[in-house]
Amino acid sequence: MKRKQSLVVVGLLGAALALTACGDDSDSGSGSDTDNSGGASAEGKIGVILPDTESSVRWESADRPALESAFEEAGVEYSIQNAEGDADKMTTMADSMIADGVTVLAIVNLDSDSGKAIQEKAASQGVKTIDYDRLTLGGSAEYYVSFDNTKVGELQGQGLADCLGEGAKNIVFLNGSPTDNNATLFAAGAHSVLDEIADYQVVGEQAVPEWDNDQAVTIFQQLYTGAGGKVDGVLAANDGLGGSVISVLEQNGRNGKVPVTGQDATAEGLQNILAGDQCMTVYKSAKLEAGALADTAIALAQGEEAETTGTTEDSESGREVPSILLDPQMITKENVSEVITDGGQAKEDVCAGAFADLCAEAGIS
Repeated sequence: MKRKQSLVVVGLLGAALALTACGDDSDSGSGSDTDNSGGASAEGKIGVILPDTESSVRWESADRPALESAFEEAGVEYSIQNAEGDADKMTTMADSMIADGVTVLAIVNLDSDSGKAIQEKAASQGVKTIDYDRLTLGGSAEYYVSFDNTKVGELQGQGLADCLGEGAKNIVFLNGSPTDNNATLFAAGAHSVLDEIADYQVVGEQAVPEWDNDQAVTIFQQLYTGAGGKVDGVLAANDGLGGSVISVLEQNGRNGKVPVTGQDATAEGLQNILAGDQCMTVYKSAKLEAGALADTAIALAQGEEAETTGTTEDSESGREVPSILLDPQMITKENVSEVITDGGQAKEDVCAGAFADLCAEAGIS
């Protein structure tokens, strides 16, 4: 992947329209559908399909409420659903949304093949599409809205190096799903930093199918055993995988002694950082990303062009996809409070119980 021009942070929605749509949650549980159909003041209807509730808690705890807030503030009619990790279910949802009259459809693909088919079907029905968070290789989306995912990996690599310090170190890479193009970019970014440090040696590396945290435990245990327990640091692609690594290290009496990375700044990830079990995480503001998606989707719904930061090369088709790529932020124990201040996590979720004193020590008030 390459970027054609410098990336800049895209602002959130501008001045909102005065009317606000009336939301109706058909089910308040995790992965529930939100279909807002009344009182919209913006043209068109926007559909968003989130990928799952297993790869990261962010989709329901952060992205959904941020998207709902952005769309409602703009007074746009919308439907947000979650495919729960099922590509066939995502296809069915997309067909239903198209039949229900969406004019813009944003998806977080579960794999590029199914995502590509959804976009082809949408295009045949005159529906504009947006890749949200993950690029659909070989797809036809009008825009790609995400964070600079190569930079995410670079931050993870630099964070791990900062925690490991100088000298000979053995590193294990626990990468994300092989069907997720972002996971490829995360790993490439991390390698671009860590491979340049001659004293560091990669003693194990494996991808975790579907970002499954349970499988990650087994995979890392095998990698750890294969390295004879001589592991000094772990590049875990997100907080969920990082938690799996920490559980294995704890069983071996080494949690807190082996730096572990993460991503998404989840409540559990931040707690692991405060406890000293996790070295760092990468914060990607859902509010910022949702605002960029809302801006882009509303522009398309109104027949306008969206403001972009550059283009992203689709490595399968060679197409340059107009992109809005945002800047991620490294989070360590020193700046955990910034995630809470920004609204990325609630203080009561991070600082509950035994973590209250650790939060106080970290300046979280």
